[in-house]
Amino acid sequence: VILSKRNELGLLSNFAATPIVLDDVRYASLEGFWQMMKYPEGPSDARSNVPGITWPMTRADVGQLTGFAAKDAGKVGSEAMKKLGINWVTYQGKELGYKTPERGDHYKLIVAATWAKVRQNPEVQMLLLKTGDLILKPDHKQEPDASPAWKYFEIYMQIRLELQAEAKAKAESH
Repeated sequence: VILSKRNELGLLSNFAATPIVLDDVRYASLEGFWQMMKYPEGPSDARSNVPGITWPMTRADVGQLTGFAAKDAGKVGSEAMKKLGINWVTYQGKELGYKTPERGDHYKLIVAATWAKVRQNPEVQMLLLKTGDLILKPDHKQEPDASPAWKYFEIYMQIRLELQAEAKAKAESH
């Protein structure tokens, strides 16, 4: 089944206004969380005061965006990354490899944020479970060499498997 922003399954989109709290910080959406990592964490961040790079928002502002507004804010961060020649973002002061083929720290953080979305938004969890064993696919073309962190549909299928196993174990214990 295609995960489209334009139907009921849009709740599973990173763009959806499904807030999460991760490490005691609230983000308006998974997309806002994702894109804010491209922004400087503060004045001591190497990305902060680079000639020719203007940050129209703060990192905290980006974390409160949803949908295309968050994606557009991320484009500013992506352009800055190109100008700086970097392939990393930051979270809590740690540089995380961004577009990488391995399931490194960035991937693990995205999985944790996706779990937060599923656990903290009961309607998301219910919808994900309603997809049963369907194969989830994105509603847009992905690069053949897309980083595992970008394959949100695969992350959701793994989370769904774990939720189904939890439900089965709970049912069997009663």
